[in-house]
Amino acid sequence: MYFFLLNLSLLDLGIVSTTVPKSMANSLTDTRAISYLGCAAQVFLFVFLLGGEYSLLTVMAYDRYVAICRPLHYGTLMGSRACVRMAAAAWGGSFVNALLHTANTFSIPLCQGNTVDQFFCEIPQILKLSCSDSYLREVGLIAFSASVIFVCSIFIVLSYVQIFTAVLRIPSEQGRNKAFSTCIPHLAVVSLFVSTYMFAYLKPPSISSPAMDLVVTVLYAVVPPTLNPLIYSMRNKELKDALRRV
Repeated sequence: MYFFLLNLSLLDLGIVSTTVPKSMANSLTDTRAISYLGCAAQVFLFVFLLGGEYSLLTVMAYDRYVAICRPLHYGTLMGSRACVRMAAAAWGGSFVNALLHTANTFSIPLCQGNTVDQFFCEIPQILKLSCSDSYLREVGLIAFSASVIFVCSIFIVLSYVQIFTAVLRIPSEQGRNKAFSTCIPHLAVVSLFVSTYMFAYLKPPSISSPAMDLVVTVLYAVVPPTLNPLIYSMRNKELKDALRRV
């Protein structure tokens, strides 16, 4: 689990570092400019790190499933080699996905100005600048990525159905609490990740405005990766005791 947490921490750090420093620099220098290559790099890194994070959260759900539902096989199924392979698959698959999205997005002719109505470059805002039918290729890629995310979500839900069924069969209350304590941080991180993105991309157009879009973007691009370390560190007994004393 701590191996996967290390990977998750690196991804969270990368997501925040992709968007926040440039935004802060622009605020301090009173400009909203970003180079074309800088914009492409931002899109690539954001999609890459975001996809890697959700892939890793899916792998972590499997890790919790094996730990609780098949504990006697945990050492075999989740050995160090298997963990490295799963993490590598999460990073590698996300890299290919980001490469395809970035190459496809920046091959589309942009003929409606060069003003991205956001504090960082993201694909939906760039597609708004296109007036060519070729943007439909990117829409197809987005639909494919959304279907993969949907499959991962179903896998996470099914894993937790099995986990909670197994936990409720544990006879001792102490055993149930211990099992739940290993799952709740992961479940909280997944819920925060999914809920913020669903709200960002599925909110009704009637409540959309530049100010609202900015708040929602901060909500899904900055808040989850910032809170994830805090959520997981709350499992640490010393930290909880310190917070109680404060």
